[in-house]
Amino acid sequence: MIDLTGATIGFVIMLGLMFIGLHVGIAMLATGVLGALVYFGPPVLLSFGTNLWAVMNDFLLTTIPLFILLGELLLRAGITRNMYASLNDWLSRLPGGLLHTNIGACAMFSAVSGSSVATAATIGTVALDEFKRRDYHEPLVLGTIAAGATLGILIPPSVNLIIYGALTNTSIGQLFAAGILPGVLLTVLFMVIIAAAALWNPSLAERVSETPPLSERLSRLRFLLPPLGIFVVVMGAIYGGWATPTEAAALGVVLAFFLAAANRALSFSMLHAAFIATIKTSAILLFIITAAFFLNFIVGLLGVPQAMSRAVTALGLNATEMILILVLFYLVMGCFLETLSMMVGTIPIVMPVILHLGIDPVWFGIFLVIMMELALITPPVGMNLYVVQGVRGRGELADVYRGILPFVAAMLMMVGLIILWPQIVLVIPEALF
Repeated sequence: MIDLTGATIGFVIMLGLMFIGLHVGIAMLATGVLGALVYFGPPVLLSFGTNLWAVMNDFLLTTIPLFILLGELLLRAGITRNMYASLNDWLSRLPGGLLHTNIGACAMFSAVSGSSVATAATIGTVALDEFKRRDYHEPLVLGTIAAGATLGILIPPSVNLIIYGALTNTSIGQLFAAGILPGVLLTVLFMVIIAAAALWNPSLAERVSETPPLSERLSRLRFLLPPLGIFVVVMGAIYGGWATPTEAAALGVVLAFFLAAANRALSFSMLHAAFIATIKTSAILLFIITAAFFLNFIVGLLGVPQAMSRAVTALGLNATEMILILVLFYLVMGCFLETLSMMVGTIPIVMPVILHLGIDPVWFGIFLVIMMELALITPPVGMNLYVVQGVRGRGELADVYRGILPFVAAMLMMVGLIILWPQIVLVIPEALF
């Protein structure tokens, strides 16, 4: 058994390894190996092979490469530009004009890609091209893309929610259902902030002088059908009881193949690029998951969950106080660690406390993902900031920093809302399950 001091030292060592640039999977695996050697000796390391087989033999983890492949196929199928144009037909009349289109396009692409970075790169490429011809406050434009893209890890299907579910043995179906309403509300909050900013200072956004005829706008609505259709089929198959998340992901991939063919984008070179990108991303994620499971195994043997529970009991913290402490904890960590590193690295330490305090693991999964969203746009390590600046290809990164500030406030407001009213997260899972 280990005491709280020993557990804290191990956690600091793991974070230190990440800070000096070691890959998150290697940092977690090294910490687990070090703990095993110090407290149990070399024979315990023989269990790594059993852990590796148990993790890789999990049918649920097949979902990860399938959803990644789904996003890659749609990314290369060329449907994004048409989708953006169709959304612009209907959202550009709102105060803020095309800025709302950025948020709407990010939300819609998130619903099929499951990745914030892919969403930022894809929507950024399409949107920044459009804004070159228009008079908008550029930092706010960049902020809408960087912040809107964070919806990729909240709106289902989300790869981060799948990883959280696998690590905590939480239902993926319930997590996906729990992410729907917060995702919609956060999208609306972003749009409210844009409208308020445009009304307060009209120079931030160009006024729309005219819109295409109604017949033309109605005709272009067909470009919204591919992403909406995949989302409805995938989520409907899961919640209708017709397919597991893995089978639903496979069904989405099949539909993406047909969409790419219908859009005349299907070719051997396109498939090769999509498969290579999927293999690279999946290999990295599965290695991290394997390392996390081994670390969890060692943490369990050392009695860290019991030590954390005793510490929380001694402090007399209730669930709300603990969550507020975690908000500050993740805000600080999000400034220095990549999101997946932060999530996977802290789950073995934090989850026992969450369960001890009786906090719903489904609710906590959504809370954790929203904190990961914040980490994606908080400098100096926010990944989306660099992706958007990379797509932009000019100017200073400080422009993106200024643009995301109102959206950071919106995310913190969303965190406050789900703390005050947990049913925002739980109402749909409870209704469905």
